[in-house]
Amino acid sequence: MSNDEHSDDEAVYVISIASQLSGMHPQTLRQYDRMGLVSPGRASGRGRRYSLRDIASLRNIQRLVGEGINLAGIKRVIELESAVASMAVEVAKLRTEVNALLDANPDKALVAKSKKTIVVYKNKE
Repeated sequence: MSNDEHSDDEAVYVISIASQLSGMHPQTLRQYDRMGLVSPGRASGRGRRYSLRDIASLRNIQRLVGEGINLAGIKRVIELESAVASMAVEVAKLRTEVNALLDANPDKALVAKSKKTIVVYKNKE
Protein backbone atom coordinates (compact mmCIF):
# COMPACT_ATOMS: atom_id res chain seq x y z
CA MET A 1 0.00 0.00 0.00
CA SER A 2 1.46 3.37 -1.01
CA ASN A 3 1.46 6.50 1.15
CA ASP A 4 -1.61 7.77 -0.74
CA GLU A 5 -3.67 4.69 0.12
CA HIS A 6 -5.11 4.13 3.58
CA SER A 7 -7.32 1.45 5.06
CA ASP A 8 -10.90 2.39 5.95
CA ASP A 9 -10.02 2.28 9.66
CA GLU A 10 -6.83 4.35 9.51
CA ALA A 11 -7.38 7.69 11.27
CA VAL A 12 -5.69 10.18 8.96
CA TYR A 13 -8.06 13.11 8.37
CA VAL A 14 -7.96 16.21 10.59
CA ILE A 15 -11.28 17.67 11.63
CA SER A 16 -11.31 20.34 8.91
CA ILE A 17 -10.94 17.73 6.15
CA ALA A 18 -13.43 15.36 7.81
CA SER A 19 -15.83 18.30 8.03
CA GLN A 20 -15.52 18.93 4.29
CA LEU A 21 -15.81 15.24 3.38
CA SER A 22 -18.88 14.73 5.57
CA GLY A 23 -20.53 18.04 4.73
CA MET A 24 -20.83 18.96 8.41
CA HIS A 25 -19.54 21.85 10.50
CA PRO A 26 -16.47 21.01 12.65
CA GLN A 27 -18.43 21.91 15.80
CA THR A 28 -21.02 19.28 14.85
CA LEU A 29 -18.23 16.69 14.60
CA ARG A 30 -16.99 17.70 18.06
CA GLN A 31 -20.52 17.38 19.46
CA TYR A 32 -20.94 13.91 17.94
CA ASP A 33 -17.59 12.89 19.44
CA ARG A 34 -18.65 14.12 22.91
CA MET A 35 -21.92 12.20 22.59
CA GLY A 36 -20.10 9.03 21.51
CA LEU A 37 -21.82 8.85 18.10
CA VAL A 38 -18.44 8.86 16.34
CA SER A 39 -15.15 8.25 18.11
CA PRO A 40 -12.24 9.47 16.00
CA GLY A 41 -8.68 8.54 16.77
CA ARG A 42 -6.36 11.01 18.45
CA ALA A 43 -3.01 12.38 17.35
CA SER A 44 -0.18 12.75 19.86
CA GLY A 45 -1.32 16.34 20.54
CA ARG A 46 -4.86 15.01 21.24
CA GLY A 47 -6.21 16.40 17.96
CA ARG A 48 -8.98 14.35 16.38
CA ARG A 49 -8.12 12.16 13.40
CA TYR A 50 -10.96 10.67 11.36
CA SER A 51 -10.92 7.53 9.23
CA LEU A 52 -12.96 6.83 6.12
CA ARG A 53 -15.18 4.63 8.29
CA ASP A 54 -15.73 7.57 10.67
CA ILE A 55 -16.70 9.78 7.73
CA ALA A 56 -19.14 7.14 6.47
CA SER A 57 -20.64 7.03 9.99
CA LEU A 58 -20.99 10.81 9.98
CA ARG A 59 -22.82 10.67 6.66
CA ASN A 60 -25.10 7.95 8.05
CA ILE A 61 -25.85 10.12 11.10
CA GLN A 62 -26.60 13.04 8.78
CA ARG A 63 -29.02 10.84 6.82
CA LEU A 64 -30.79 9.72 9.99
CA VAL A 65 -31.08 13.32 11.22
CA GLY A 66 -32.59 14.16 7.83
CA GLU A 67 -35.16 11.42 8.39
CA GLY A 68 -36.23 13.13 11.62
CA ILE A 69 -34.48 10.96 14.20
CA ASN A 70 -33.04 12.86 17.17
CA LEU A 71 -29.46 12.32 18.35
CA ALA A 72 -30.46 10.13 21.30
CA GLY A 73 -32.41 7.92 18.89
CA ILE A 74 -29.48 7.81 16.50
CA LYS A 75 -27.17 6.72 19.32
CA ARG A 76 -29.60 3.90 20.15
CA VAL A 77 -29.84 2.88 16.47
CA ILE A 78 -26.03 2.71 16.28
CA GLU A 79 -25.87 0.61 19.47
CA LEU A 80 -28.54 -1.78 18.18
CA GLU A 81 -26.87 -2.12 14.76
CA SER A 82 -23.61 -2.97 16.51
CA ALA A 83 -25.35 -5.55 18.71
CA VAL A 84 -27.03 -7.15 15.68
CA ALA A 85 -23.69 -7.34 13.86
CA SER A 86 -22.07 -8.99 16.90
CA MET A 87 -24.91 -11.51 17.15
CA ALA A 88 -24.66 -12.28 13.44
CA VAL A 89 -20.98 -13.11 13.88
CA GLU A 90 -21.80 -15.32 16.86
CA VAL A 91 -24.58 -17.11 14.97
CA ALA A 92 -22.23 -17.71 12.03
CA LYS A 93 -19.61 -19.22 14.39
CA LEU A 94 -22.22 -21.43 16.08
CA ARG A 95 -23.62 -22.53 12.70
CA THR A 96 -20.10 -23.57 11.65
CA GLU A 97 -19.67 -25.55 14.88
CA VAL A 98 -23.07 -27.23 14.53
CA ASN A 99 -22.37 -28.15 10.91
CA ALA A 100 -19.00 -29.63 11.88
CA LEU A 101 -20.65 -31.68 14.64
CA LEU A 102 -23.36 -32.87 12.27
CA ASP A 103 -20.76 -33.87 9.68
CA ALA A 104 -18.65 -35.66 12.30
CA ASN A 105 -21.62 -37.53 13.77
CA PRO A 106 -24.01 -38.29 10.92
CA ASP A 107 -25.75 -41.13 12.79
CA LYS A 108 -26.68 -38.87 15.68
CA ALA A 109 -27.56 -35.88 13.56
CA LEU A 110 -31.01 -34.49 13.25
CA VAL A 111 -32.09 -33.17 9.89
CA ALA A 112 -29.64 -30.43 8.98
CA LYS A 113 -31.16 -27.09 8.11
CA SER A 114 -30.32 -25.51 4.78
CA LYS A 115 -27.21 -23.38 4.77
CA LYS A 116 -27.72 -19.68 4.22
CA THR A 117 -25.18 -17.01 3.46
CA ILE A 118 -24.75 -14.48 6.23
CA VAL A 119 -23.27 -11.09 5.40
CA VAL A 120 -21.60 -9.30 8.29
CA TYR A 121 -20.55 -5.64 8.22
CA LYS A 122 -17.70 -4.76 10.50
CA ASN A 123 -18.43 -1.74 12.70
CA LYS A 124 -15.77 0.28 14.38
CA GLU A 125 -16.17 0.29 18.12
